[in-house]
Amino acid sequence: MDGLLEQSRLESSSSSSGACIELIDLRREPLQLRDEVESLRLEVAALRLEILELRRLAGYWKRMHTGTLERIAVLEQENEHLQGENRRLKDQQFGKKSEKKYRTNRSNDLDGLDGTPPEPSPQDGSPTEQKKKQQGPKRRDFSHLQTQEQVMELPKDEQVCPTCSLPLVAMTDTEDSEQVVIDVKAYRRVIRRRRYRKTCTCPGCLTTTAPTPAKLIPKSLFDTSVWVDVLVAKYFNHQPIERLLASWALIGLNLAPSTVNEGLERLQPLFVPVYEAIAQRNRLSPYQQADETRWLVFVEKEGKQGYRWWLWVFNGEDTVAFVLDHRRSHDVPEGHFTAGISIVLMVDRLASYKAMEPVKTGLIVLAFCWAHVRRDFIAVGKSFPELVAWALEWLKLIRQAYRCNRERRQHLDSPNSPEYLGADAKLRQVMDQMKAKAVEQLGDNKLRQPCRKVLESLQEHWIGLTRFVDDPRIPMDNNVSEGRLRGPAVGRKNYYGSFAEWSGKLAMMLFSVFATLRMWKINPRTWLRLFLDACAAAGGKAPGDIQRFLPWQMSEEQRKIMEQPLNSESVESPDSS
Repeated sequence: MDGLLEQSRLESSSSSSGACIELIDLRREPLQLRDEVESLRLEVAALRLEILELRRLAGYWKRMHTGTLERIAVLEQENEHLQGENRRLKDQQFGKKSEKKYRTNRSNDLDGLDGTPPEPSPQDGSPTEQKKKQQGPKRRDFSHLQTQEQVMELPKDEQVCPTCSLPLVAMTDTEDSEQVVIDVKAYRRVIRRRRYRKTCTCPGCLTTTAPTPAKLIPKSLFDTSVWVDVLVAKYFNHQPIERLLASWALIGLNLAPSTVNEGLERLQPLFVPVYEAIAQRNRLSPYQQADETRWLVFVEKEGKQGYRWWLWVFNGEDTVAFVLDHRRSHDVPEGHFTAGISIVLMVDRLASYKAMEPVKTGLIVLAFCWAHVRRDFIAVGKSFPELVAWALEWLKLIRQAYRCNRERRQHLDSPNSPEYLGADAKLRQVMDQMKAKAVEQLGDNKLRQPCRKVLESLQEHWIGLTRFVDDPRIPMDNNVSEGRLRGPAVGRKNYYGSFAEWSGKLAMMLFSVFATLRMWKINPRTWLRLFLDACAAAGGKAPGDIQRFLPWQMSEEQRKIMEQPLNSESVESPDSS
């Protein structure tokens, strides 16, 4: 009866809830109930195992999801970095080059550095453009040139009154104007050596002939003036020989390129003594700058692949020495500085300079270039637009340092003056601010990798970057060196390097000679003509005494002569005394 009541109660409960529950008959046998309980226990155990497996899989996939998110974040950061590198490389490959001048050149600047957006270029007809056109450049003075007068007269039939036909009378005054004329021509100089006959009966040859004029290249058909034009065109103006010969062909002088190449090869030994004297004096400068650029030399070199050589420049106080070598290692600058004196060398951050033995021993002290540091921040701002604000903060600090140092250098003659001391204090304050800012930002774990890389390089080179603070004679950058390499870089693009090793050495020597002459404000064409005339007088060899051709050995009178252009076809070399 109790079992039926229980079953009835469960049925009524099930019908009220709408669920289908299998009713248990309490009247079943205990053995059957135990079997069902055991079955349920097994099912529960299986479900528990399944739940544990599902939990394990859920944990696994949660970990995988977390790792994937982290990996996505890393990939996004790498993608941003690669996009920045792509922008940097595009700007490097297709952007405006430093060798060229543009009115709106922003290759070495960053928009917003002045606090204002760049001004748009003025349109034609605008007030700004009209003002620029109205100003115009100042007319140059050509009164130093030779003068030839040309009198212009009316034709005979027009020297009468057009009304009554009475003759016109010439007045004493004239209406004058000037024109600058360049008369370029090639001509043959016919040399007739007079012969003389004896009028006596003395023994010996009966006739005597006037001596042969001196020749730069024995048995050559071409005068020294031809080789002066060739050397100036290629190594001073960085013009290809083919272009020079094409211009000569227009005035009737057809010269074979092989003739010029053979002549240059014979001229190369003449400049060796002058170059060695320049290099020797260059090593003695206590303050120097150095830089390097690629230079192609199309010769096979044992142990070297390709034709890329390196043209190094060393700027002394009054000389410039170029060195051409197939290596970019520390052996090249280390081999140049063999004088054994202590110097301060302004360079970029190339590892070759740091690896020099005199640097490790302290004989050469390196000062690093702030212009290269500035370019690092500009590159970050251009490559990563979201980091422009960060880069601008640093660029403004670097600008302040340049301004303070420029103000300080204006008063180097009076280091105890209030102006010098005030600028010096401002400069040191800016440098301390930069150092503290770098330490603070490097301590931030959220600092982006491009920023961290720049600041780590800044800290690594900080000692060399701040040498100019204690010694104001040291410049803040090596822009002078880069300027000296600009001409050879243009020549490298025009005539693509050197086709032989002797040709590369000739370029190296003449680059050194012309750059040194520029420092002394000596006319390269005048110097070259006088030097080659002396070589011709020496029988086509370098003159025995080259001291009179070294700028630092010249007297003031000699330098004044060398500063002026040649006004005659033949000029005697000034006496060394």
